[in-house]
Amino acid sequence: MRNILALIVFIPLQILFIPLTIIGVIWVTYKQLIVSRRLGVSQTAIEIINGRWTMHIFGLRDDPAAAKLAPALPNTSTFGLWLALFPLYVYSRIAGSVKWYPVIAKLGEEGVGNLVTNRTGYFDSIIDNAKDDAEQFVLMGAGLDTRAYNHLKDSGMKIFELDQATIQQLKRHSLQKAGIDTAHVTFVETNFSQADWFSALTAAGYDPGKRTIFLWEGVTLYLGEESVRNTLRTVKANALAGSVIAADIYARSFVTGEYARGMKATLPVLDMTDEQLSFGIEMTGDYQHALDSFVTSEGLALGETYFMGYKTEKGAWMVVAELKV
Repeated sequence: MRNILALIVFIPLQILFIPLTIIGVIWVTYKQLIVSRRLGVSQTAIEIINGRWTMHIFGLRDDPAAAKLAPALPNTSTFGLWLALFPLYVYSRIAGSVKWYPVIAKLGEEGVGNLVTNRTGYFDSIIDNAKDDAEQFVLMGAGLDTRAYNHLKDSGMKIFELDQATIQQLKRHSLQKAGIDTAHVTFVETNFSQADWFSALTAAGYDPGKRTIFLWEGVTLYLGEESVRNTLRTVKANALAGSVIAADIYARSFVTGEYARGMKATLPVLDMTDEQLSFGIEMTGDYQHALDSFVTSEGLALGETYFMGYKTEKGAWMVVAELKV
């Protein structure tokens, strides 16, 4: 009954909102692409914060820090998001459940549209299972991630956020503007393409004698294979046994745009902020073996794994994995 009532309200509301939805989408897109380019920062980081803001608003994942940070950022618009999503929000409030968007798919049934919602949850699971045994938490390529300002704030772990200067400066300014306390976080400006990137972390107080969680989310696909392997080797060489690296690794067909129809057409958009896709592994056959081979070739061991899309006709297109040092 609630679903029927929700549809009765949703359909005319969505029709009325069509002009506003278009305006909202255009405004959010302009902020994400054009403003990000002017600022010289990642536009894909906005995809993540927008997705997590939406998950919080729709009640899929508690993230009060994202709810505060997103409105403070100059390269997105929560007002525009509301214009685009308000009818869906009304539907979800009446029906008591989310339909169409944002959706968390069942494991193995994920499509590309579930990237942010499902990936975020899989990383959360790995972190939650490992945090009680860890003393340090390192976000490598932290972007606009807000985990450090939610439940991890009181975890007792020493937290480091690593990223390039432009995105980190924008984030710190926006966090301050949003009134979010950052006193417990050590910010480290570095670049993973540089051979000595880890020395900056060590200089900031990282202790190689403490068990650590390294979060490497949404980064590997923008690096070359050599950079990915060098980063893993560097972490392994400087981390205590028992530490873990939580990372996502993508199928080669995903990074080349061949996985799904229309993907190649979107790849030029990444050129606007110099974020071309690069590294991926072959997942068209035995995807588990492909991941095992890559991980063991770097002297690491596999823990939890979440292969997205493996039950679909097109097969696995990425994996969120726990790599044990």
